[in-house]
Formats: sequence, C-alpha cells, structure tokens
Amino acid sequence: MPKNNNIQKVLVIGSGPIIIGQAAEFDYAGTQACRELKKEGIEVVLINSNPATIMTDKNMADKIYIEPLTVATVKKVIEKENPDSILPNLGGQTGLNLAMELAESGFLEEHNVRLLGTGTEGIKNAEDRQAFKDMMESINEPCIASKVVENIEDAIDFTREIGLPVIIRPAYTLGGTGGGIATTMEELEEIANSGLRMSRVHQILVEKCITGWKEIEYEVMRDSSGNCITICNMENIDPVGVHTGDSIVVAPSQTLADKEYQMLRTSAIKIISALKIEGGCNVQFALNPNSFEYAVIEVNPRVSRSSALASKATGYPIAKVATKIALGYTLDEIKNEVTGKTYACFEPVLDYVVVKIPKWPFKKFLTANRTLRNANESNWRSHGNCAELRSRLNESHSFFGRKYG
Repeated sequence: MPKNNNIQKVLVIGSGPIIIGQAAEFDYAGTQACRELKKEGIEVVLINSNPATIMTDKNMADKIYIEPLTVATVKKVIEKENPDSILPNLGGQTGLNLAMELAESGFLEEHNVRLLGTGTEGIKNAEDRQAFKDMMESINEPCIASKVVENIEDAIDFTREIGLPVIIRPAYTLGGTGGGIATTMEELEEIANSGLRMSRVHQILVEKCITGWKEIEYEVMRDSSGNCITICNMENIDPVGVHTGDSIVVAPSQTLADKEYQMLRTSAIKIISALKIEGGCNVQFALNPNSFEYAVIEVNPRVSRSSALASKATGYPIAKVATKIALGYTLDEIKNEVTGKTYACFEPVLDYVVVKIPKWPFKKFLTANRTLRNANESNWRSHGNCAELRSRLNESHSFFGRKYG
C-alpha cells in the first residue's frame, strides 16, 4: 500500500546516553530514520538526552530537544509540538519503554498520537514474559521450562521445583540488564531482586538453564501486509550462558546444516507473523548441539544492536526500511537504493563472513566492574560448537590476520 498521508509530524525518541551495552548502534538507526522521514516530507521532532550523537545534529530534525528521556519530559514535548505520530522502535529499549508507558497510561490516545510500526499489543506480546510464553505455546513453538514471577518467593519456589542452575530474564530491559545465571540460592535471590528492580513492569522470567547450547539469531523484516523476509542469521561463538552482547558473533552462521538453518528460519518467520511485527525484529534461538532440538529464547520487537550488525554485514538498510514500513509502505514498494532495480522484499545473500568482536571502553567508565557476570571459562575452551566454529573461521578467513585460539 502507498504511504499514509495522514502522517505529517513524527516524534522520534532517541536512545539516550552512551552506556556499556547501548552505544552508537541506536544512533546509527535513529539517524537513518530521521533522514528517511525528512526525505518523505514529514516534519521531524527529535528528543534525545545525548548531544554527542549524529541524530542531534541540526540538519537531522526540524525540532531537536536535548532533554532527559523521561515520561514527564516526553509528555511536555508532545503537548508543545502536537505530533500526530511517534516512532518508538528505533531508539533501543529506552524509546520502546517510554512509548509503551505513554500508550498504556492513555496519554497518546488523549492527544491523538498514533504509534507507528508495531502496535502496543505486538510489543507487549514480545516484551511481557508471560504474554510471550503464552504466544509461543499457542503457535506450538518450543520454549524452555520457565515461569514468570513478580516476587522473590515465587522465584525461589519455582527454582526448587526445576532445580538449579536457572537463568533470570527481566521484562523490558536491554542487554541482559538485571538478569543472569544463578547457580546457588543466594545468587538467585541477588539476581532476582536486581531483575525485579530493573524491569519496567517488575517482572522476571525464571528459566531452566541450558548453558552450552548454540545461540543463533535471525534478523527479520515484516510489513503490514504480512510480507516477511529474513535479512540474515548470526551465530554467537559463545554458547547460551554468555550474553549475545558479550559474545563474538559471526554472520552468516558457520556450523548449521541446511536443515537446521531452514528449521530456525521457518520458526522466525512464523513467530514474527504471529506477533504482527511491522518493521525490523530480532529472534533469538537456543539450539541443542547434539540434536535438532531448539527453543525460542526471546524476541526484540524493535531495531536492536544485532540489526546494526546485520545491516552493515548485508548492506540491507534495516532502519531505513523499517521507517518506510512504519509510514505505510510494503516491502515490494520499497526500492533497493544500491541496485536501483530490485526491491526490499528480496533477501540479501552473503558470500563472505562478517565477524563482530565486542569492545568495552573502560577508559570512559573508570568505576565500571570489568568482570563479566557468570562468564564460564570452560564454555569457551571445551564447547564443541566454539571449537568447530573457530576451526571453520581459521580455515576460510583470517580476521585481522589472527587465528582463533
């Protein structure tokens, strides 16, 4: 369908300050969004608390507010500027959480502001741990044994039922914030308390730990007409148990057989279609290295850090396409600017390997804890997936002339 001409003025929410785990990836995505909106003749209002970003350059938006990213501040900007729409899914978890709070409180409806892209129901079904679990069960997608809890007592009771170790996953957080692996009841209480405190809805998922399984991600794009493609898949060298943001990642996957690749691709498309995501989406899987057994870990119903990697790896402008989809375009209407002939509904093909190595700029964060929580040396040294993947990388590619040990 063509562009929705009722969209005239859009509020874009940035990702806020650069912190470990949330840095330039969302500035990269938000800048693409602002440029695309302006190219479509739409007035852009931007709010971001970080002036050291490209998106806050004066040419990127018609009105720029460098203010704290809080519900109260965003409300004031909306009351002053009267945008007809808000783009919530290109500013990382910060933008998504703010938009959801404004929507759930009824503020957006009172001021006739629509959410562009994925609706509140789709976001809730992906971000709310219980709603997500229910949705996966309804479409027969496998999940790990887990329970959503809102207090420490329930977390302890369920852990005693399934046994240690367990993984704690807070709802509505980024980069594993507040979560972790508990191997003792003392760690469980500590991590569960942290997760409940960090979660916007005071909710955590207590999940049976499957440390050691392969961790695979699929970057998926869907439009309002149901057209859906996978941009690329990524494989984390570190297995489940090490957060994807802390792991070296390769795109495309190097150790999956075609049957495994197609199985997970089909599942990713099925999931994003059930959630009715409109735009970019990241689906994370755990795959048993010794069988075809897999489980859905989680879905990010927004442009994520993995989206930036997938975008650069494939040349597919995920944030730009997601913005056009939010404006009403479908994938078969969005032309590929590189070829000038094909359209965004064609899946990119990688005939090379891209490697992402995480880096933590501790010079800027002098008081930060440099120890990765729950990092398990044996996972890196002995896990078959890692050994196999490093071997394939060494055989075919030398990244910066270095071998993987």
